[in-house]
Amino acid sequence: MKQNQNSRRTNQLAHEKLATIMLFEVSDPDLQLVTITGVEVSVDRSFMRAYVSCDASRYEEVSAALERAKGRIRSLLGHALGWRVTPELAFQIDTTTDEAERISRALENVPPTLGVEKDENGYPIAADAEGNGDDTADETAIDVAPAGDEAEGE
Repeated sequence: MKQNQNSRRTNQLAHEKLATIMLFEVSDPDLQLVTITGVEVSVDRSFMRAYVSCDASRYEEVSAALERAKGRIRSLLGHALGWRVTPELAFQIDTTTDEAERISRALENVPPTLGVEKDENGYPIAADAEGNGDDTADETAIDVAPAGDEAEGE
């Protein structure tokens, strides 16, 4: 959704009010350890999508609890915001934290090929280039070198 200063302010206000309601007003045990990660309010303020983060094993449980409490949350939100129209609520599970954790675990298990020494172009430096009998690395270096460098070397 395209945002301007007014819509960012509206989203921020709705985010703060919804988070406060979820923390202090809603006493459903299924909604413990639930975080509101973001809120998008439509331009006419008639619809609001709230992104909710929780443990990956509790997605269905939290979704069901949010559906049960949606009417109460909407009523409290209408009083807290004081807008002419109370927005219709839609909750969506935010899985970005789970994806970030998965990527972090993948980066911890670095494959051994990433530890190989590389040249300035990112190509692996051959182990045989140190004079182990293979002349292909030296020939390649000569073929790739610009013509001006060969004249200086002679």
